This record gives sequence, C-alpha cells and structure tokens, in this order.
Amino acid sequence: MKDKIQLAIVVPCYNEEAVLKETNYRLTNLLVEMIQEQQIKTNSYILYVDDGSKDQTWKMITNYHNSSEMVKGIKLSRNKGHQNAILAGMFTACDNCDACITIDADLQDDIETIKEMVERFRQGDDIVLGVRNNRDSDSALKRGTARLFYKLMKFLGANTIEDHADYRLISNRALRELQKYGEVNLFFRGIILDLGFPTSCVYYKRNPRLAGESKYTPAKMLGLALSGITSFSIKPIRMVFFSGVALAILAFIAALTLAIVAICGVFIGWMPFIFVTIWFVTGLILIGLGVIGEYVGRDYMESKRRPRYIIEEELIH
Repeated sequence: MKDKIQLAIVVPCYNEEAVLKETNYRLTNLLVEMIQEQQIKTNSYILYVDDGSKDQTWKMITNYHNSSEMVKGIKLSRNKGHQNAILAGMFTACDNCDACITIDADLQDDIETIKEMVERFRQGDDIVLGVRNNRDSDSALKRGTARLFYKLMKFLGANTIEDHADYRLISNRALRELQKYGEVNLFFRGIILDLGFPTSCVYYKRNPRLAGESKYTPAKMLGLALSGITSFSIKPIRMVFFSGVALAILAFIAALTLAIVAICGVFIGWMPFIFVTIWFVTGLILIGLGVIGEYVGRDYMESKRRPRYIIEEELIH
C-alpha cells in the first residue's frame, strides 16, 4: 500500500461558465475531504484546461486560482479539441503529481468514484478506468450508436473497454511513458490500454449534466470514432481489398450466367444489368477511396509534426 499521494484532477473546459462554479465547489470540497481522510497530500490540486473558450471560463478559472492554492489553470491559444486539452493538462501536471485523474467539467461522471480510484492506485494499479454501469440516461439513438461503435472497434482489433470514456486515473510512471507517444491523432481509450501497466476498472452511475449543453456534438463523436479506427487498425484497408476481390468474382459469375442465358435463347435486355453493375461498382469505389483517403489524410497530418497544443497562459504556481 502506497502512502498518501499528491493528486492532480485535470478538467478540460470549453465554454463551461454555466457549470464551472458548481464544479469547482464540488471538486474543492472533495479534495479537502480526501486530505482529511489521509488519502492525498495537502498539495493536491485541480488543474483546469481552458480549450480556447469564448465565454467567461478563463476569467472564472483565474478568480478561483487567486482565491485558492488548490486551483491551477492553463489556457490554450485556441480550441484544439477535447483530447488535446486532456493531453495538455496531464503533461502539465506530470512533474507535480503522483497520479492525475481526468474528468469532464459537467461532472456527469460521479466524483465520489475518485476516492476508489485513488485507493486502487495506492494498492498498485497504475491505470484505473471509470466505466459506466448503464446507459439508461441516454437516448435510444445514442445507446445504439455507442454499442455499434464498441462492437466495431472490437471487430477491427482495437483494445477498448466498453462504456469507458475519458474518466480515468493514470500514474506518474504511466504518464511519462505516454509522453513518448508522438502521434497527432489521439485516441486515449486505446493508447492508455496499450501502455500495458497494471489496470483496473471502477463502475459508476452517470449523472445528468449540471447545466448547459454537451460540447460533444455528433460530428465530434464521429471524428473520435474515426481516430480510434484509423489509429489502431488497418483492417478497413484490407476489407476494401477483399471487397474488390469479391466484386470481381461476382462480376465473373454474372457474366458467365448472362452468357449461359443468351446461349439458351433467353434474353431480357442488357440495360438493367449494366445500370445495377455501374451503381454497385461506383459505390464500392467511392467507399474504398474514402477509407484509403482517411488513412492518407491522417498520415499527412502526422508527417507535419505540428504541436498538438500551444499554451497561451499558465496559472500553476
């Protein structure tokens, strides 16, 4: 069992002024409670990451920092996306924590689970994943797409935990290994498990959002899914190849069938076959080009080696 630890709670924020007051109140009280229970050290803290917000989020973070040593913050120069904001927070906290926990600002993830995460870390786990125990609060569409996503990721060979998002504890040791990963297109749900350190899961019930609206739009969720697929699997490219092989076989069989029918003296016209074949082949070509283009585009982004984020301002002392 490890002694009490220095804990950093990393909270990515994008236009979160509607929830930040309550979020800061709850997280601060939780840290005070855990310090009193001798779970964490008195120098534990909350690190807010302002991901290029357009509202009063950074001003609020600055005020909280000025009034409490428990609150720190960094401001990114512009909106770089949820995954990059998490990365910026973790890497900033790396030199000043034994472990960090990432959690969204809306606190839909149960903060009481943080105590269990810390306890698992003290028992020897370097990575502790927060996993939802149900999706009753989601719409039928969101539940269905989530299930489809995880089944697809499993089929394509990506190592993911179903219903785990970005609520997790990661040790300082694992963070330093994570810093060696240089890709621009991040998919933490796969990379974290790829580290190979002792890992466990804690289960919790997801709460309603405190206020405001979710910043994870369908377009952003689709982008995350594409990042996961292209970061950890080349199966889609292979599927395109085998689809081409299957199509060639079907075309050969169709041509042979038409030849036999013509020899038997039965002719129903060529146009239906021609149009169906053109549409089918064109669809497969476009799908194949889209899949290959996704990989080429991401490889292009990786080759430029641009920084994943730029910190404009820091409140960390």
